[in-house]
Amino acid sequence: MPEIVVVDASVVVKWFVEEKGSDEAIKIRDRYIEGEIKLIAPEIITFEVLNALYYKGLFSEDELKEVSEALDAFSFELYSLRGEYNRRTIEAAYKNNITIYDASYIALATMRNSYMYTADEKLVGELREDYRPYIKGIY
Repeated sequence: MPEIVVVDASVVVKWFVEEKGSDEAIKIRDRYIEGEIKLIAPEIITFEVLNALYYKGLFSEDELKEVSEALDAFSFELYSLRGEYNRRTIEAAYKNNITIYDASYIALATMRNSYMYTADEKLVGELREDYRPYIKGIY
């Protein structure tokens, strides 16, 4: 059975744009494709990835539509912000003074007793010590 891992938008963006950390992000993607790991994420990941790529200004409308289709084809297990997940997300946001968006990824990792890949160095630096075991940074 593959290991369950949370992936955040900062990592997935690097699948489509070559930048610092892209090599490591591609390795994560390839491990997922090969069935070594199972990637899970909050439902907002698609919005965040497409928004980040849109604002980079590197993609035409048609190209961004293709990226959207590719994201859909990856078939991550996506989680809605409800119930216990909702509560833990809010708790993580307040404890770490971070956005609800960022907290939703971390809360998912803690709930699944897993870890989260992120390329967001600033986020990692803002986390309390008790949340850091759930984070693997790629920079």
